[in-house]
Amino acid sequence: MNLYIHVPFCAQRCSYCDFYTQTHLGLRTLYIEALLEELSQRRGELAPYEALSNIYLGGGTPSLLSPDELERIYSHIYRLYPVHSDAELTLEANPDDITEDYALALRDLPINRISMGVQSFQEEDLRFLNRRHDRAQVYSAVERLRGIGVDNLSLDLIYGLPNQTEASWADNLRQIISLNVPHISAYHLIYEEGTPLTKMRDRGRISEVSEEDSLRFFEMLISSLRGAGYEHYEVSNFAKPGQYARLNTGYWQGVPYIGCGPAAHSYVGQQRSHNVASIKLYAEGWQSGKRIYEVESLSTEERRHEYIMTRLRTQWGLDLGEYTELFGAEEYKALLSRAQGPLSRGELLLRDKVLYLSDKGIFVSDAILVELF
Repeated sequence: MNLYIHVPFCAQRCSYCDFYTQTHLGLRTLYIEALLEELSQRRGELAPYEALSNIYLGGGTPSLLSPDELERIYSHIYRLYPVHSDAELTLEANPDDITEDYALALRDLPINRISMGVQSFQEEDLRFLNRRHDRAQVYSAVERLRGIGVDNLSLDLIYGLPNQTEASWADNLRQIISLNVPHISAYHLIYEEGTPLTKMRDRGRISEVSEEDSLRFFEMLISSLRGAGYEHYEVSNFAKPGQYARLNTGYWQGVPYIGCGPAAHSYVGQQRSHNVASIKLYAEGWQSGKRIYEVESLSTEERRHEYIMTRLRTQWGLDLGEYTELFGAEEYKALLSRAQGPLSRGELLLRDKVLYLSDKGIFVSDAILVELF
């Protein structure tokens, strides 16, 4: 079992983000009190002798919480929950939050991995995305974290920005590789409904990058990171050998997790649920001892689609033996039949009863999924 905690605070909203976040930092105390109550009341979802494998504080911007506030959260977790001695304990952070004093304070907390949203090393990109940090702060943050003994670092990039060029993207890749961190995530820019970015596009102020350029940026990403010794272990994620993101890998492999905090999702006992996306309603619920959430009841077809999509995204592929156990021999035969097209085109590979995306298939993975569904 893994534990995810959503920290829904941001100093300012990025132009592309549609996650539930809140810039009213005065709500932090209300949020923390409710979070501690949720953690207490949901302890029973973990079996008596089961331990948490990994803990991830995501957001939002968890690094906006003070070290004292983070200490309250971690202390509460460790009082209530057994935690594996080798658990991966991740905190998401913004580079500009990692001051010298903040880094030193983190040294006293049970954190052994930091995930930072870099997004770009180009100052004009950072301004366009409404990011708070600049390029120099990324380098300073990495240096400070290594100085306190946190070498397990993950950095995020975004590509496919309006007016992005091959030269600027190549420079981003060169700079992130120069930092020699063990894990890198890279996501194509998505125009989410209701975001400032989408409104700019709809008003004709910006244009989406062409599909041809998107594919070229993706090719450059894969080629550059593989050449620097990273494994392309998931469509958007790269790691030095053996240094995969454990909690995210759990998502793709169907590992159950408890999600605490407003808007957090959970997957426990084959049931998916998500908390209310409001700090005030979330807090009011837990103050009265009641979790306000919705349950997702997935049909067999939806579970099958999710299984195909998550397993094929990774280098470990889709285990046809497990697929047969879950969905039956007839569906196994049907899946193999649907896979014949991508297999014949070299977009899928079949080895030892496991289906994999080929290097060619990675570039057309969405189309392959449609065929397999």
